[in-house]
Amino acid sequence: RTEFALKEIMSSGGAEDDIPQAERKTVTDFCYLLDKSKQLFNGLRDLPQYGQKQWQSYFGRTFDVYTKLWKFQQQHRQVLDNRYGLKRWQIGEIASKIGQLYYHYYLRTSETSYLNEAFSFYSAIRQRSYYSQVNKEDRPELVVKKLRYYARFIVVCLLLNKMDVVKDLVKELSDEIEDYTHRFNTEDQVEWNLVLQEVAAFIEADPVMVLNDDNTIVITSNRLSETGAPLLEQGMIVGQLALADALIIGNCNNQVKFSELTIDMFRMLQALEREPMNLASQMNKPGMQSTEKPARRENPHKYLLYKPTFSQLYTFLAASFKELPANSVLLIYLSATGVFPSGRSDSEGPYDFGGVLTNSNRDIINGDALHKRNQSYKEMHCLHPGDLYPFTRKPLFIIVDSSNSVAYKNFTNLFGQPLVCLLSPTAYPKALQDQSQRGSLFTLFLNNPLMAFLFVSGLSSMRRGLWEKCQDYLRKINRDIAQLLTHSRSIDQSFLQFFGDEFLRLLLTRFIFCSATMRMHKIFRETRNYPESYPQLPRDETVENPHLQKHILELASILDVRNVFLENTLDDY
Repeated sequence: RTEFALKEIMSSGGAEDDIPQAERKTVTDFCYLLDKSKQLFNGLRDLPQYGQKQWQSYFGRTFDVYTKLWKFQQQHRQVLDNRYGLKRWQIGEIASKIGQLYYHYYLRTSETSYLNEAFSFYSAIRQRSYYSQVNKEDRPELVVKKLRYYARFIVVCLLLNKMDVVKDLVKELSDEIEDYTHRFNTEDQVEWNLVLQEVAAFIEADPVMVLNDDNTIVITSNRLSETGAPLLEQGMIVGQLALADALIIGNCNNQVKFSELTIDMFRMLQALEREPMNLASQMNKPGMQSTEKPARRENPHKYLLYKPTFSQLYTFLAASFKELPANSVLLIYLSATGVFPSGRSDSEGPYDFGGVLTNSNRDIINGDALHKRNQSYKEMHCLHPGDLYPFTRKPLFIIVDSSNSVAYKNFTNLFGQPLVCLLSPTAYPKALQDQSQRGSLFTLFLNNPLMAFLFVSGLSSMRRGLWEKCQDYLRKINRDIAQLLTHSRSIDQSFLQFFGDEFLRLLLTRFIFCSATMRMHKIFRETRNYPESYPQLPRDETVENPHLQKHILELASILDVRNVFLENTLDDY
């Protein structure tokens, strides 16, 4: 391939004999590196998506070749322009591939710093207008490369909360799509317009806007910061377990999504990450020097599964379970449509209450039609509580956000390992404006409790100063919840064993805040409107504690929404 390319290139640059040997070698070396980089990049697709060890050396080799290729084209740009006919969009393609490598490195490691690396490469493509000449060439496939670059850049910006950049990119992408469909009259116009609609809905998913004094929107980050989780204080006796792995599963019908991330998945993955550090990469220094792990900042490793089949879900779960280090926790987050039992069952076992939906599209199982007819069989495309039993041999922390979350209340701890399930309400009050398309209220409480509190209080916007005052007060509430939990005499030990981990500590305190808020709210009056847990929390010491209720009323007073909450719950004590 390289020889053919060389002959083509050099014959266009004049007689082959006229070209100095050094320049011919430059072009040969460039073609070799380009071929090698493409070969390695395409090979990434064949790597197994699960398992944390096999892929690292392959990624390392790929990074090394792209590092050499990038530096090579910088050092020999003049010769490559003259003898190879190197075009700017080709440089853009190399930069785009490096951006993709960093993004995939982030997906594999969950280290948010690599998102900054991807961002710096994608930004440079835009700033240096590498793709600007593409529209002059009569090649639709080149324009598609440009459109895909925009879509990838948007995903990285969403994950970094760079909403102002996202809005600019969406506008540019919209213009590019219009130009593309106008010039080439292609069949993929509908698909590209759907991409635009999805990202627009994703940007508008937050139910509350925080505004600066000049009415510009404040971008709030919900990753774990230094002051995020309540600190452990003297006298708090908690376990030493650390959250090492998480499966984030999204299978909700009709929920806002972009790429293969639903809004619930997006919110939960941010709740399991620290704020990114900038690894300060320069454009001429990609590669493995940046992929050394920063000290003491590890995020739990994550698998993001969008609409997985049962087989896919179980494969990833088994891989996570197998690789879980000692004294570590596996977290399973399920945001999925509820599946209810079809027939009546005399028993009350772990397969008798239904569960949550798994995708059937890609799992063609023989006899599916037969199962639908026979009421005595269990639902097949469903993750039942019993399906998770084998994995309770190690510490397991489960969050279920579903209309049938209560199916997981009927858990049994067979192996005596720490086990907690946090379960969403199964229904929300009709008086509450339906937000389900824009993400679940329960997950919003776990990701951004203040925004969720404002939403249930009927507020849709807020000034920055007041927002920050409320955030400070919420930190105080979290500290008090931590005290309540660790000083409780009747709480199940599983909660305390998980409480030593910062991420799990924050999720538990937010869960209790969510539950207490809903129990005090005037329109949340049915049992199914409240979150539940397995094992059950002692209510009087946690979610119905008078001290905590008083705090919630004080927060409501700061926001002038006290009338939304019941006052008389305090009189019962």
